[in-house]
Amino acid sequence: MNDDAQILIARLLTHQTLRRDDKMVKRALSDDTFRAEIDKRLLESGLKLIDNVYADHVTLALHRNVEPKIFGARDIWQNNNFGLTRDGVALLVVLWAQIILPKRQRQETHQAIDVDQSDMFDKDNPIPRAEDTSIGISYTALLADFGDKLGKKTRMDMNLGLLSKLGFIERRLDVILEGPLLDLLMDTDLLKERIINGALADVFKRAPTAVVRRVVNEAANDAEPVVAEEPQE
Repeated sequence: MNDDAQILIARLLTHQTLRRDDKMVKRALSDDTFRAEIDKRLLESGLKLIDNVYADHVTLALHRNVEPKIFGARDIWQNNNFGLTRDGVALLVVLWAQIILPKRQRQETHQAIDVDQSDMFDKDNPIPRAEDTSIGISYTALLADFGDKLGKKTRMDMNLGLLSKLGFIERRLDVILEGPLLDLLMDTDLLKERIINGALADVFKRAPTAVVRRVVNEAANDAEPVVAEEPQE
């Protein structure tokens, strides 16, 4: 038995997320044999390891093949097991659009928060960490811009508290920051395609400020995030 694989999986089940710079996580991301053992064990339990180079953490989620057996037939499909209501899901999409999309742009251009825009990293260097490129958004501004669409202050505060508890966001006074799961359990590639290249394709011919406002407005009204299922504790 590979004790290291057993320990890493147990730690992920216990702590929900681990940082990419954790010693055992780094080994799982760089050692093909070790990763294969982890993937094999997780698959036997209907789980998979979730990681991407844009996030500072890794986590576990249900494997797509077992989701129908866990969450029912398609006509009664439960879109997530986080207990989020419609306005909570809409808020999650808005936060993703305002925090993750700009962060991905900075990471892809190798631009850290404290680096002058004319001073880019060498493109051969690794993608900057999320903590060096992720910028929070103002709670006051969020409430002013989207409070009416997201259930007003009481509902928005309740949903923000739930999203914080789940690990999607972190709160620091007036600032809402990216949590360890916001760029992991959201299917960013598919969601970005739906928001930007789907119904909003024509929007991107307009001024940048109008684009941002329209994206998050339509996300709040219509879009549903594709959320990887979190294993129940």
